[in-house]
Order: sequence, then structure tokens, then C-alpha cells
Amino acid sequence: MLVRCLYASRPSKALVASSCDDILAQSRKNNPDLGVTGLLCVSDDLFIQVLEGGRDEVCDLYNTIVRDPRHEQVRLLIYEEIGERRFGNWTMGQVTISRINPSLLLKYFKRVELNPFDCSGKATLSLLAELVDTAAILNRSE
Repeated sequence: MLVRCLYASRPSKALVASSCDDILAQSRKNNPDLGVTGLLCVSDDLFIQVLEGGRDEVCDLYNTIVRDPRHEQVRLLIYEEIGERRFGNWTMGQVTISRINPSLLLKYFKRVELNPFDCSGKATLSLLAELVDTAAILNRSE
């Protein structure tokens, strides 16, 4: 059975490029063996991540993230069973939030601000799906 987990969190310390690179490298190393795919959106003060894979693997990974000292205010936005992966092309794709077109943010949110803590998980997931469809700002390196 496949599931999708979407969560948001805040970095516990000021985010530096090397921290983000470490998270992506760790994901890209470990996720193939787990059968987990997904997408990570980052900014200076925000992580948004979608994970897809088997129920046990995704739940275990989410619980690891909740306990990770690099994250705080971890909030589960969506957890659902799925028939197919939406973010299956990446062991872990990356979106830099600052590069998102402001008009795209207004399509899904009440302000030109990506704040998953103040909107529905469905709106955040729709934004991520559209970003994947346009693929204009994704870091495709595996």
C-alpha cells in the first residue's frame, strides 16, 4: 500500500546552504532503498516536504523527522493512501521557495506568502503538484 505524507516545519537554527545540502544528500542516499520518493521545498525559515512510499517506510521516516533536532514545529498537513505516486520521479526533488512566482502563490493562498501553517494541506499539495508539472524551478539532480 502506498501513502503520501505532507508536512511543514521550521528549522531549529538559521538555515545555511550546507544544512539543506546535508538533508538532501541524506534523503537521496537513503530513500531509494526505502522506496520513498518526494519533494522538499526550503526557505530560510520553512521546510515543506511530501513523502510517498510504503506505509511503514513513510511513517518511520516522518517519525524520524519529528525527532530530528534540525526541525521544530513539525506539523502534519496531509496523510493519505494513494493509488499512484505524484512525486515519483525524484528520490528527493528540491524547490527553492524564493523562486516561486508570486502569482502562483496567490492562486492557492490568501497572500503572496507560502505559509502552510495558515492554509489547507490540500492547497499546499496543489501548489507542489503544479510546481512539478511546470518543473521550472526544480533541482533535478539526484
